Formats: sequence, structure tokens, C-alpha cells
Amino acid sequence: MMNINKLIILSLLVAFCMGSFSISSFASSHREAPLISNDPLADNVDLYAFRNPRNPRNIVIVATYVPMQLPHGGPNYYQFGENIRYEIHIDNNASSPGDEIIYRFTFQQVNEDPTTFFNIRLGKQNLKTTYTMEKSTNGGASFIPILVNAKVPPPRIGDRSIESGVGLGTGYGDLFRAAIRKTHTGEGVFCGTVDDPFFVDLGGVFDLGDAPRQNATPRDGLACMNTSAIALEIPIAYLRKSGAGPVENILDPDYVIGVWASASRPRIRTLEPGDISYDGDWVQVSRLGMPLTNEVVIPVGMKDYWNAITPYDELTDTVLDQYFYNPELGLYMDDDLFGGAVPAFAPLRIQRNSLQAFDFGNGQDGLYPLKGSAAVEGTALDDDVFGTLLLPGPGMPRSVDLWPTFHTGVPNVRPYQLATGKNGDPLAAGKPFIHNFLPNGGDMLRLNMAVPPTPRNHPDFSSLGLIQAAVLGLTNPEYNDNTDLEWIPNMDGFPNGRRMEDDVTRIELQAVSGVVLAAIGLWYDDYTAGDANPVTQDLLDVLTYTTGVEENDKAFINGFPFVGTPFAGDSECSGAVPGAMGNLGIAPLNMGNTQLETMEQIAIANYPNPFENETTVRFQIEKAGHINLAIYDVSGKQLSVLANEYLEAGIYDRKWNATNQAKGIYFARIMNKAGEVVQVHKLLKSN
Repeated sequence: MMNINKLIILSLLVAFCMGSFSISSFASSHREAPLISNDPLADNVDLYAFRNPRNPRNIVIVATYVPMQLPHGGPNYYQFGENIRYEIHIDNNASSPGDEIIYRFTFQQVNEDPTTFFNIRLGKQNLKTTYTMEKSTNGGASFIPILVNAKVPPPRIGDRSIESGVGLGTGYGDLFRAAIRKTHTGEGVFCGTVDDPFFVDLGGVFDLGDAPRQNATPRDGLACMNTSAIALEIPIAYLRKSGAGPVENILDPDYVIGVWASASRPRIRTLEPGDISYDGDWVQVSRLGMPLTNEVVIPVGMKDYWNAITPYDELTDTVLDQYFYNPELGLYMDDDLFGGAVPAFAPLRIQRNSLQAFDFGNGQDGLYPLKGSAAVEGTALDDDVFGTLLLPGPGMPRSVDLWPTFHTGVPNVRPYQLATGKNGDPLAAGKPFIHNFLPNGGDMLRLNMAVPPTPRNHPDFSSLGLIQAAVLGLTNPEYNDNTDLEWIPNMDGFPNGRRMEDDVTRIELQAVSGVVLAAIGLWYDDYTAGDANPVTQDLLDVLTYTTGVEENDKAFINGFPFVGTPFAGDSECSGAVPGAMGNLGIAPLNMGNTQLETMEQIAIANYPNPFENETTVRFQIEKAGHINLAIYDVSGKQLSVLANEYLEAGIYDRKWNATNQAKGIYFARIMNKAGEVVQVHKLLKSN
């Protein structure tokens, strides 16, 4: 009789060849499930949670809804919906079930001038939107209003509708800033339309995983699109576990929170001629915690079910766990399965023979052969510690890395420490790295609020988040010559929370390909136990993998609410064919007189990227001034100065010859005359 595993693989291969195999969208949560794709106003798009780099006493949480908004989508422009409860949930205590804190938002709309088809005319707005913000500190048993009749900025239709005398007669920047409010309990809040902060090559990804594109220039599929954001700035004192004392170290478990967002609608909707009415109890129709969970981990047949349950339901309902133990994406990162069918993923290969002993391919046993042995005694894999969670059974290889990343966070317990100091034994004690362990429920965005924020102008700041922090802890002499607990830049990055700049698509693809296993000492197959250098070609291939789109198409505001202002309906991003800068994933910066004071004045990109020996750095200056453009390596060493001069407004190209530089990551940094960092852009040398 044919082996059942071979039969399954053969069946999958037949399905693949017949064209029934597909890869889900990577757009975090843009139209990710069948039911919610028909209800965009209630569709969770993204979720961010990070410590404010400008005011570290506070945490910033941003939840976005209503995906893929065209700036020129009038006359009924996108807004938050009525008859929807938008909620942000916070858990800070694993010993009690459910949420500790819930923020609820409900929106109301009014037509101020029903006699016109225009959205804005003569100082009046149609679909003028306000909201009520409520707070619960008893798990949702009761709510207290803390902000009432707060304004949502109007859609950014264009200059005539916003700035002229026949419109609102004001600058959009003023409207945007006026919408940043304080509650009477001390939280900062903003609700309104913003540039979609997520970045990914949707076209390439949808084309059967062609990311990076093999025969075309990568394009940010969300460039020039807006979304609706609810942003909160909350004092850490409000969020930490009840009874928690002052922070004593950066791994303090009392400062770990789990964050998730949801949208709910009344159960009954009745259609009447020209009207809709709602009734009945409230039903959750969408949720989001970790980005990309429902998008690329949960299969299409279970997506609506996933949206309907809470993270706490996943404690007892474990039917979805199988998709983390054996992720579908793992099939395309394994040459024994379908790795050859997705050539763009060629650098991403899972450990099939780590340390010549452990197989993490789909359907294999991973570390399960160690279960109950003396080798795991006292580690997180011990049944008396967390072993029943992390080694639940055979045939579940990713129960030790992917599953806890999405469902519990990672504890600061062996083996979840960096391989630095382990002397080749992945189960030994190493360099303490991160603790965001909160085993209370399933999919949430977990954040250790005790970890200091990395300044955005820090030379080691990286959109690779914890991946880059691990690289520094393993390779940088400043951190890898000891096993002490230290702050390492980017320890506050995804998946320890999520910053606006974090490239979560790339990080999660690297995680599926086993980079977390490598960080703790379960190196890739081309490493032989005892080798002096674990940084092998397979590891470098994974670390230097890129989807081709590595940053947002628009600069983020350097301060709360940290999002980018929305694109305007009359702007260059409203249907015009992109020029050269658009092809590089950069939106031109011309915003008339409504530019926010905190926004940067320079856009930068390079092409090709990745590159082999030479690349061209292209930058656009909106205002004339003295520019210093220099290239740095990951240690902060300056390698080359490409410009140090006064330049008029315009677009400039500077070539960098990197023939003598090693394969890896480099940075182009632009500074102004005062020595302030204006922009930092990452360059990737592939050979």
C-alpha cells in the first residue's frame, strides 16, 4: 500500500499541475476572507502597536479599516461606517481570561447639504462624520464614554473642495491636526483617512508568489491608496499588568500586552426601498492581531470562521493550529515538495537536516524526538514548563517557532535565547533576547512595553525588526562577545509589537523559512556542527531575501499619530500613469501648501535593488538646500559620500560602485545642513 504521506504529496502535486493551487494575498488583511470582502466598511486592514520613540512613556496603537481606498473615489468617498462597533482589545494578564481593556468607537454621519451631488460645497459636508469613544476596564461588561462628538477630517478630495472659498477654506494639514484629540482620561486619539501604511507588491504576490518579480520591476500594490485609521496614544501606566512595579529589566513579564482589533455588526439587516435598517445582537465579522495570519496561514475555507472567533476561543478550539504546525507556505520553500514551482522563493529554504539531526519540513517531527529526554529538562520544551504547548506531538515541526510566535509570544527561557554563547548546543543558555510571552488566547500582536524604542534616525534602525536585532546580537562585536542581557537596536520591532516601518511580509516569509530556528542555534543544512562560522550561504540567502518592496510609498509623520496624510483625489496618485519615481515605489512629494510641518521633504530609492556591483541612488528634493548623501554599512561605518552640496529642488541620480563590498545590507543616509538625518534608505547587495 502506498505510504499515506506520499499519497498526500502526490495528490497535492496533481492539484498544483491542474492549476487549482493558489497563494493567498499578502496584503495583511485587505479583502482576505470571502464574507468580509463584501463588507469593506467593517473590514480590519492592519494593526500596529509600538512604544512611542518621541515619548517612551506612551504606547501607540493604530488599527486600520476599509481597505484599498482610491483617493478619487467620489462622490461618496470612503469613511467609517455606521452600525459598526470598531474595537481595540488589550490583554495584560495571562492568569485571567479575556480582555482587560477595550476601546470602542461608533461613528455617526450627517448630510449638511442634500441639494448637491458634491461631497463638499460652500463650507458644508455631506457624510460629515463624528464619533463616540468608549472605554471598558472590566472585560466589556460596561463601557464609559470618554470622548463624544469628536470630528473625523473630511476626505481629502482636492484643493478646491478643501482650500478654496467655495470649499472649506482651510488647509488639509489644519484639518488633520485638529482631529488629534485628548480624552478626559488622558489618551490621545485620531480617527480619519490616511495613506495606507502597508507596503507590498500585490501584483507579484497574486501572480503565484512572484515576489520579487522575476521579469519585471516590483511595484507597491498599495501605493497611492488610502485607508481609515483609529490611532491611540496610551500611557504605559494604563496598560501594564495591575500591581506591576517599576521596570527593572527589559524582559519584565508584567509589561507584556496582547493587542487585537475587531469589527462587529448587528445580526439582522433589513433592506427597504432606499434604506437599510439594523437590529439584533452584535456579531463579530472581522478581527486582526498578527498581520497576515488570516491572509497566508489560514486557508480560504476557514477564513470566515477565523474572523468570527476571538483569540480566547483559540485556547480550546485548536482546529486552526494545524496550519501553523505545517504552514502552506512551507510547501514552496522545500525542494522535496514544491520549492521549484515558486522560483522567487528560491533563497527561502527550511531546515531539513539542521545540525544533521532535525527535520522541520512539513509533516516531519522537528524537535519532537527530544520530548521527555534529559536534553530538554528545564527548558521551555519540558512538559513541566511549556512542553505540552510547544511539543504537542509528532508531525508538527513548527510547533516550536511559528506557533508560539503567533499564539503565545516567546518566553525568555531556554532554548529561546540567541545562539551567542551556546557553544553549538541550541538547548543551552545563550544571550537573553526577548520576552513577550502571554499565553492567554491565540492570535494577538504581543508587545513587551519595557523594551526601549529604537530612534528612527539610529544608524542601526531596520525595518527587519527582531530579525535585524538577532543579526546584531549574533554578529556585532558590541553585543556578541558576552551573554549579558542588553538592549539591542530593533528589539522593539516586529514581532515584538509592530512599528509602522516594519516590513512584516518579508519578516514573516523569513520566519516561515526557519530564520527563528537559526537564531537560537538550529542552523541551516549547509552548516556542519563544530564549524567556526554559522553564518552560512543558506542563512545569508534568507537574511538578504527581499520581496522587492521594502518601504512605504509615503513618509510617515514624525509624531502621533505616526501615519502618513492621505493622498488627495486631485493628486498625481489619482489615476495618472506613474513616472520614473513611481516605478521605484516613490510617490512625488508635491502637496501644495498643505504639507504637514513634521513630514520629510525628501524621497529616496535605488535601482536596481537588489544589485550586484553598482546601483543608482535616486532622490527627489522638494525644497532647495544643502544635502549630504552618504553610504554606510550595518555597523555604521561610512563607506562613500555621493553628494555634499547645495542642490535646487528636483530629482537627482548618484551612482555607487560597491564592487569591493561584501554581499549584504547597506544604508544610504541623507542629512541636511544642520546635520539632522532626513531620510535613511536600505540597499541590498546580492553578490
